[in-house]
Amino acid sequence: MERSELKFVVEAMLFAAESPLTVGEVLELVEGVTREDVTEALAELSREYDTLPHAFKLMHVGGGYQVCTREEYSFWLDRLKSAKRKAKLSRAALETAAIVAYKQPVTKLEVESIRGVDSGATLHTLLERGLVTIRGRAKGPGRALLYGTTREFLLHFGLNELEELPKLSELKEILDEREAAGVEDDGGLPPEQISGV
Repeated sequence: MERSELKFVVEAMLFAAESPLTVGEVLELVEGVTREDVTEALAELSREYDTLPHAFKLMHVGGGYQVCTREEYSFWLDRLKSAKRKAKLSRAALETAAIVAYKQPVTKLEVESIRGVDSGATLHTLLERGLVTIRGRAKGPGRALLYGTTREFLLHFGLNELEELPKLSELKEILDEREAAGVEDDGGLPPEQISGV
């Protein structure tokens, strides 16, 4: 492999790696190159990142190498993370979050019996966004995980405490009013199923 191509291979690996990549790991993955070749490719990448205008740099950390964002751009990354946390939830995520909020602690099976569809991926999304958390395990066969809401859930929906959630009877009234007013159904839970929440 030519040295110029090795540089791009190493760069691609660095971008894809979830943790710092060591010279030894590169040697295990790329045949026909020496430790010197890999070290020189890393040095060349580092020089390019330092001399050309880039928002990132190559860092030697934890015994390996990692591409990191320069400190001066951390403000923008924080804003990106914040925007992602505040991003709109899908209808499925809203339904699942509502079921967890009203029935907690609740198992995945209980959520799915109310929604009528597999909710594993939706629960995973809510866990990743910090809106729900695992509260323990249910008693009985299988010891299923129990889900509950988090402080982030309260912040996301502008609540101080769960008691501020509308009562189930109020939700049913709202849905009945929407139906009477001819508001088009957007695929959510039907009014008769709200009482199951």
